[in-house]
Amino acid sequence: MSERELDVGWDLARSTAMAGVHIDGFRDRGSMGCDLRIFARPEVTVVIQFGDSPLTVAGPDQASVDGLVAGLVPGIRHVRAERVECVELRLSPIIAYRLLGVAPADLDGKLAGPGDIWGSAVPLLREQLSETTTWTERFAATAKFLATRETTRTADPEVAACWQRIVTDKGAVRVRELAELTGWSRQRVWSRFTAQVGVTPKRAAMVVRFRCAFDLLSAGRSAAEVAVACGYSDQSHLHRDMSAFAGVTPGALAAT
Repeated sequence: MSERELDVGWDLARSTAMAGVHIDGFRDRGSMGCDLRIFARPEVTVVIQFGDSPLTVAGPDQASVDGLVAGLVPGIRHVRAERVECVELRLSPIIAYRLLGVAPADLDGKLAGPGDIWGSAVPLLREQLSETTTWTERFAATAKFLATRETTRTADPEVAACWQRIVTDKGAVRVRELAELTGWSRQRVWSRFTAQVGVTPKRAAMVVRFRCAFDLLSAGRSAAEVAVACGYSDQSHLHRDMSAFAGVTPGALAAT
């Protein structure tokens, strides 16, 4: 949930429920509260808060919620809470297309909650999570819940192949190359990919490349090194993407 190291006093756990789905568990043992920045990432993120303290989401649609669902470009800058007790799901957009039951494009830059996506089943899951005492039990309950969210729709194999190519090439791929990969026209690649992933192929590539840069900057690499390593034309190009997807400059990110 956070893009920084969490302080002492946090109970953290991690699991993989199924291919393409990662589950993280966060519990604030010391009631320290949190103010977490949210950045674009090449995954769909679902946060289910099961404690008594709601999440306050800062963004265009600021609200107090018991969870959130965010697409690759969430349009959300901060999440605050007096106390966090939650599970966070990070889903490949190809898996999210099968599990969420909504059009991925509806998540682009918007705030939605798990209840908006999965309806009345979410309060029951929150109750189960709050009543369990171990992360093993919470992850098992979450995995069981996800198994019941399976739909019959699946992303086109061509769209899945395009997504994998974008991830493998760290965003350094053009729509023309994706058209050659699939045998589709560029227009068909654009429309089918956007409908099933939630953003255009170009924007998906930008997010994947941004994430490469984000990770390297967070690891202490210089902006000049990162621009070259992640395929940016120059540092100004890197700066623009950082401002668009993180709301901070490369220097500010490296200093955190």
